[in-house]
Amino acid sequence: MAPTRCPPPPLLLLLLLFAAAATVAEDASGLPLPSPTPWPERFHAVLFTNLTNYSSASTGPPLRITDLYYDWPRRRNLNLVRHQLSADPLYDVEWNNGTAFYFDSSTCRVVRFPVGVLPPWWLSGGGAEYAGRAVSGGIDCHVWGKAGLIVYYEEAATGRPVRWDFLDDDGIKQYVIRFEPGVALEDAQWQAPAHCFPPDDDDDAEQGKGNDDVASSSKEEVGVAMLEAARLLRKLAGAAATF
Repeated sequence: MAPTRCPPPPLLLLLLLFAAAATVAEDASGLPLPSPTPWPERFHAVLFTNLTNYSSASTGPPLRITDLYYDWPRRRNLNLVRHQLSADPLYDVEWNNGTAFYFDSSTCRVVRFPVGVLPPWWLSGGGAEYAGRAVSGGIDCHVWGKAGLIVYYEEAATGRPVRWDFLDDDGIKQYVIRFEPGVALEDAQWQAPAHCFPPDDDDDAEQGKGNDDVASSSKEEVGVAMLEAARLLRKLAGAAATF
């Protein structure tokens, strides 16, 4: 004679019913996944980066604050980097023709990239994979990944960027401390200084078309991490152009 099966306890039945109801509600909701908020065409953001545990990412001071000025109408992007206790900030001025100038008061390095500045729709225009919600720094965020290069956190309530993590060997993470749409930087701050251009350059040479060998910096800390971040962002710019 087969043994008599005991019915499941009432509490277990209730839990199973609640779980089934939740699953059905989620599947039947039909709500679209959240979409990333496009960047404003102009904004200022203050970023914090800590490379203390990423020695391969930088030979310079690991703690830094960056003032990011994004200016899509003029197709340019500027990072003003202040290292801890340093009185000489590093400028990273990027142009849409693929040229970037990295300079401080005495040194300059010019780097050429195959693509230009990220467009405002680099994430929202397609190709981003929604990874769900997460809390970063106490802020409830939507999270997306793109092109296997970056994980992007956006405040769920406002659409403001909160943080982005680069998916490379260096693992650079940047945290948004302040975000100000519409704020622009005066034109004079975008101009590369004279020591970025050797005397034998054409005096009328247009900024952004300098030779790759122009005034190579003797300071390695001029931006190993920044160059890597810029390289990945340029890859993202290229990826954005394909969608």
